[in-house]
Amino acid sequence: MNLLLSAVLMAVPPSSMAVMRWEKRILLVSAPDARDSRLNEQRRIMKRWKAEAEDRDLVVVEIVSGSVTGASDDAAALRKRYRMPAGDFSIALIGKDGGIKLHKRQPITAETLEGTIDAMPMRRGGAR
Repeated sequence: MNLLLSAVLMAVPPSSMAVMRWEKRILLVSAPDARDSRLNEQRRIMKRWKAEAEDRDLVVVEIVSGSVTGASDDAAALRKRYRMPAGDFSIALIGKDGGIKLHKRQPITAETLEGTIDAMPMRRGGAR
């Protein structure tokens, strides 16, 4: 039975960002291609900060070239909505309320993410 449950869960496509609202904070990372050094630096930061990100209900959604991972949304629609140019690196921290809390053109350090998230009212208020 566990094998069947695992197979079903793996087959479930990622949620849209709208569905994640009020449940997750989102780090939206956009890069022109997978070779972008800033994309790879942000991935290294998040790999080292994985447990802390999970504790803060933070998920990563990446837009690389025309593909989206971590959400079911369309790449062009996300870039337009969050003002992320297709030809450059851009990153946005989106709060549980759906608002942009931080927008940068360079990788965001773990310390900056931690400080920004921990200062959010929902995090301070105990709602994580």
